[in-house]
Amino acid sequence: MTAEGHLLILLHKVPRAGVAEREFVLFWRDAKGDWLATESGSGLGALHAHFEQWRKVIDELEDLMAEPPQAANYFSVLQRTSPLLHTIRNTCRTMQEAREACSDRDLLLARDEAGELERAVDLLHTDAKNGMEFMIARQGEEEACRSAQLVLMGHRLNLLAAIFLPLTALGSVFSMQLSSGLERWNAPWAFWCLAGGALLTGLTLVAAIFLEMHRLQKPQPPRRRKLPK
Repeated sequence: MTAEGHLLILLHKVPRAGVAEREFVLFWRDAKGDWLATESGSGLGALHAHFEQWRKVIDELEDLMAEPPQAANYFSVLQRTSPLLHTIRNTCRTMQEAREACSDRDLLLARDEAGELERAVDLLHTDAKNGMEFMIARQGEEEACRSAQLVLMGHRLNLLAAIFLPLTALGSVFSMQLSSGLERWNAPWAFWCLAGGALLTGLTLVAAIFLEMHRLQKPQPPRRRKLPK
């Protein structure tokens, strides 16, 4: 707002997390070029301090993005940068209008500073969004891979059943009295050795299959990747 060489700038403070209301601060430049502000300190110094608060919040979010990739971190950054991006864009537009209304070098520097903050918040928002989408796509790909492997394991079980079903059927029809050469031993231990060996082989095979299926169903931990700053 300008009138008779006076310039009044209204800017919103850094939005606080979980707070819908926005606090504002006023900066006034009189016709002589002196600055005043509703915040403590001189008007021009308060303007730079206002932008410094934005820079601190951006640094905290950048540190959070530098941690190992996690969906919770990406969601926190997205939830934080959405109101920040909306507010800093309004700030940039306000500073541009103030620069057009008053040819002051301090306003030019403040407008450029606001533009840098907007780019930083926009990059954080984009990186967090891309990281979240990548994790969702990777998780879907891993789920599809595990499903395909489980289908393959089921197919192998069906093959085993198809192979041994005719043998069990023939054994049931012709009984176990066919000449095999084992009857000449005429000893109970031969029967128990064969039965125990067959049982042990079957249990080993079933345990291996169930362990493999459990490994495929277990969710894999996310891989770490470095995100460019």
